[in-house]
Amino acid sequence: QVQLVESGGGSVQAGGSLRLSCEASGDTYNTHCMGWFRQAPGKEREGVAAIDSDGSTSYDDSVKGRFTISRDNAKNTLFLEMNSLKPEDTAMYYCAADWGPKVVAGTAFLEYEYNSWGQGTQVTVSS
Repeated sequence: QVQLVESGGGSVQAGGSLRLSCEASGDTYNTHCMGWFRQAPGKEREGVAAIDSDGSTSYDDSVKGRFTISRDNAKNTLFLEMNSLKPEDTAMYYCAADWGPKVVAGTAFLEYEYNSWGQGTQVTVSS
């Protein structure tokens, strides 16, 4: 079992930046793929960015060029650097992890592919 704890959320104005972190503990060998999902009020949860242990990344079109996902495998920590934030980025952001690589397979944004989830961190962007 992998435990995931997100941090770094907050409230910013449009155009601002935030850096989310997700620390994994427990069976961290089961984190070959880690991803960020988000859920806005009244909407379904959606994939934002994902990264496999080999460094392969995938981004949703809505965040390409603005968000950067990275990971520190030695520290079992996942990051999401968010720049040029927009009000539509407002959501609860969740970290997810699974044992199998998914970016190359094209399944990185399928929720059911992940077996570990964090509790989420709120990001609010005001106009």
